[in-house]
Amino acid sequence: MKHRSLQRIYPADKVNMGGHLIDQPLPNRTIENVDPFLLIHHWHNHLPGGQRPQEAGVGPHPHRGFSPVTFVFKGAVEHRDSLGEHATVHAGGTQWMFAGRGVTHSERFPKDMVAEGGELEFIQFWVNAPAKHKMAAPYYQPIQLEDTPLVVEDKSKIWIVSGEYKGTKGPAPTYSPQLLLRGELQKDGAVQIPVPATYNVLVYVLEGSIKTTGGQLLTKDMGIYQLDGDTIDLTATAETRYIVLSGEPINEPVAQYGPFVMSNQTELMEAVRDAQQGKMGILIEEFD
Repeated sequence: MKHRSLQRIYPADKVNMGGHLIDQPLPNRTIENVDPFLLIHHWHNHLPGGQRPQEAGVGPHPHRGFSPVTFVFKGAVEHRDSLGEHATVHAGGTQWMFAGRGVTHSERFPKDMVAEGGELEFIQFWVNAPAKHKMAAPYYQPIQLEDTPLVVEDKSKIWIVSGEYKGTKGPAPTYSPQLLLRGELQKDGAVQIPVPATYNVLVYVLEGSIKTTGGQLLTKDMGIYQLDGDTIDLTATAETRYIVLSGEPINEPVAQYGPFVMSNQTELMEAVRDAQQGKMGILIEEFD
């Protein structure tokens, strides 16, 4: 067992998304992606209340060629899509969607939450798909907290969303090998997380502070690890919540434009055309 060391720490940038300030550790000024992970958005705010569902969240929009995944930490996220899927995932759960050849979806919040107001926190990250799978059939899988395996060790809790951690497998399917974890560490708690030696690994801290080999990650820091070991070592110096995104690099060209992630510019132009022609499905939202 050899501990991986930090390659670099990236504090999240503040980005304006539709009038909302969010934290974006990836991409940043220095790196475009951590193959196969393309983007990380951390949204933490309070809904003001007095709204209707159609006045909050993100309305219908298309995707193709990758998986947009949402970890819900506080509140709830309501999903609708052109496949006919409609589900609400609550705190501790995961919205898992594979866009494949194309799907249109919306990301809203429950009616009572937008009416009454409340705290909302989630992370959305984008996972690239290998070129041979980009045009596969899209699918959606809601994973609630109770459907997410949990490993408890001393002062550590780790939920396994995808991949395998200490003999426990997560429920989310992927098109390339990945280990996706949500973790909590009490102050002075420590954990060693085995990761395949070939995987790219990043840790993002939602809140708290973690000492790790080669440095310390503070609130809203993303740490990227070198390919120099098979374990990451985390010790909390405060109550800490974090995620681990790790995966086998796909090592293929990435062409990205807005909500589409393909392999070249021609495929991107086809994606834009197909979306404009309604070939990625039509979503007409219905609200009570």
